[in-house]
Amino acid sequence: MKIREITGAIEDFAPLYLQESWDNAGMQVGDLDSEVTGVLLCTDVREEIVDEAIERGANMIISHHPLLFRGLKKIVGRSYQERIVAKAIKHDITIYCAHTNMDCAVGGVNFKMAEKLGMKNVHVLDPQQGTQRKIVVFVPTEAVATVEKAMCDAGAGRLGNYDNCTYSMKGEGHYRPLKDADPWAGIVGEDHSEPEVRLEVLVNKALCGRVVAAMIKAHPYEEPAFDIIALENGDNYAGLGVIGDVEPQDAHVFLEKVKRAFEVAALRYSGNLDRQVRRIAMCGGAGAEFTGLAMSQGADVYITGDMKYHEFQGNEDRIILADIGHYESEHYTKEIFYGIITKKNPNFAVDFAKSEQNQVKYL
Repeated sequence: MKIREITGAIEDFAPLYLQESWDNAGMQVGDLDSEVTGVLLCTDVREEIVDEAIERGANMIISHHPLLFRGLKKIVGRSYQERIVAKAIKHDITIYCAHTNMDCAVGGVNFKMAEKLGMKNVHVLDPQQGTQRKIVVFVPTEAVATVEKAMCDAGAGRLGNYDNCTYSMKGEGHYRPLKDADPWAGIVGEDHSEPEVRLEVLVNKALCGRVVAAMIKAHPYEEPAFDIIALENGDNYAGLGVIGDVEPQDAHVFLEKVKRAFEVAALRYSGNLDRQVRRIAMCGGAGAEFTGLAMSQGADVYITGDMKYHEFQGNEDRIILADIGHYESEHYTKEIFYGIITKKNPNFAVDFAKSEQNQVKYL
């Protein structure tokens, strides 16, 4: 199996265009065309994990957090990033990460958290905004199926658990081919009317160029007429955090369940535990910024990591805030990677890094 086959499977699940603008998901070190001898899965790339990969004969490390957020000006071993990059290159080890693209994907980090708590009716807490576009193109009737397929094959027309989603409306197009034109239908210098279909497809803005190119290639007209329309709709199938329901239960009992589910040594919380909870919101990693959103959507409990002291204050009567730790909230991401890779090849050598541990210790 080639590196690109594994990265392609991960990016089919969590496309890189879903990542936040400040992130650096994807290939960190390595060659996409290398053959894979084995894969180690981890949350963070540490030096001991690279050593473990060398010892176990694995030449690919897949992590949730990026090793590199910013460029390295020198590789002289002054930082752990420099030492890891140098050692990985020396031993032909590929390093790849899926970070906020995996956070934002349906079925990704936050959905895995919800699964661990047995949540139902789960949906995205903070849908991505400004990412949706509608492409409208006018196609002669007999070419609609060809153009529609080309656009959908290029990534358009996907909505949640559906694909090939399009809308069409019959009409009539009018034009006059001028000198030097090469019309598919009509005569140069004469007005022409052609039965046409207005074809509309939804597409993520990152895929617009690819979809438009596919449309133009499949379209019979020399000069196809089309529009790209920016939509204000949120993308309910991509975004940070989730919200959903659990069976009504005592708050204290629920937080104990959270501790067990995420292997939390010390859970920090605020709010009144003398009540029942049912609606739960959560965001893996550092998600204190979504507290207000969780309250506005009726959450009884909001679970995240890295909350500061003052972020716990002011809403104790409205919501229970639970900080379970950054690592604790995301370490099950390895299970997602494992499922993606083994689904593609059940017999492939892939394993969790045995040397991984939370860098934050508790006394």
